[in-house]
Amino acid sequence: MKLETSYLGIQLSSPVILGASDLTSDSNMLKKAEEQGVGAVVYKTLFEEQVQIESYLHDEKVNQYNDIHAEMVTLHPDVDRSDIEYFLVQLRKVKESLSIPVIASLNCVNESSWINYAKLIEETGVDGIELNLYQIPVQFDLDAASIEQRQLNTVAAIKKQLSIPVSVKLSSDYTNILHFAKRLDDTGVNGLVLFNAFFQPDVDVWKESHRKAFNLSPKGDYKESLRYAGMLYGRINADLCSSRGVYNGDDVIKLLLTGSSCVQVVSAVYRHGLERIGEINREIANWMQRKGYESIDQFRGKLSDFSLNKNNTLLIYKRAQYIDTLLHSDKLLNNLEW
Repeated sequence: MKLETSYLGIQLSSPVILGASDLTSDSNMLKKAEEQGVGAVVYKTLFEEQVQIESYLHDEKVNQYNDIHAEMVTLHPDVDRSDIEYFLVQLRKVKESLSIPVIASLNCVNESSWINYAKLIEETGVDGIELNLYQIPVQFDLDAASIEQRQLNTVAAIKKQLSIPVSVKLSSDYTNILHFAKRLDDTGVNGLVLFNAFFQPDVDVWKESHRKAFNLSPKGDYKESLRYAGMLYGRINADLCSSRGVYNGDDVIKLLLTGSSCVQVVSAVYRHGLERIGEINREIANWMQRKGYESIDQFRGKLSDFSLNKNNTLLIYKRAQYIDTLLHSDKLLNNLEW
């Protein structure tokens, strides 16, 4: 069975991509993922904030002795390296050490930072770059249209500056994801990743303080990705990659059937180890053999809205599911195991 697929114009030996996380900044982990047959890796995200913090710490170290004596201003303390330089060096080393595609990941705030960092990342020789768009609503007087237009302008500007493929990893919180995805597609992006799983704040009720929360995606959390991949497939030019809660071969097959070209896994690897990648590949291959498929292209998008709904009468991805559940809730209850 051939598990090859194409994503961002890049040929992958498997539809399973190891998504950006602490795991993908470890070269040993990445070599093991390659041995397990992963199709590509997304290197740990570079956040603009971490570069700014590094810069502040650098300035603090450089100036910490200024008030001791005038001559001491020239005796700078040792500063190992800036975060951006270290990131770029490590990213280049990873690209050179792996035979599989390496995609960089970037998350910025200011348009100038997006462009500057993206250009520096391209120089490392990576195969593509993934832009993480995320806007926390913090201003009451800023409407959604303004936020979206700013993001679209940024993506378009980056796309013009780079020669490598560009994908955008989206939050699922847009008012109309289909409309925004279509507008992103119009900028010429090569792929969309559905969807990002961001950390959310949490509270310790006993200490009455905020605490850090590391929440892994639960199995099956890809259902929203499945819905929108199913609706976008065949209607935009960009490739689709699904994410969140993908744990086994069946999960991947579902997402391929609805139109995704590939998937990103993170939580499954944290829970079950890198061996899960090889297990997923084998499960996909076994299913394909039993179904008589020789390649992913033979069934990718088979259950998408585009493939099934030529007359626009099928509502499987739309509100009809919700209504059907309400009307047949008694049947659902009878099937539950208590």
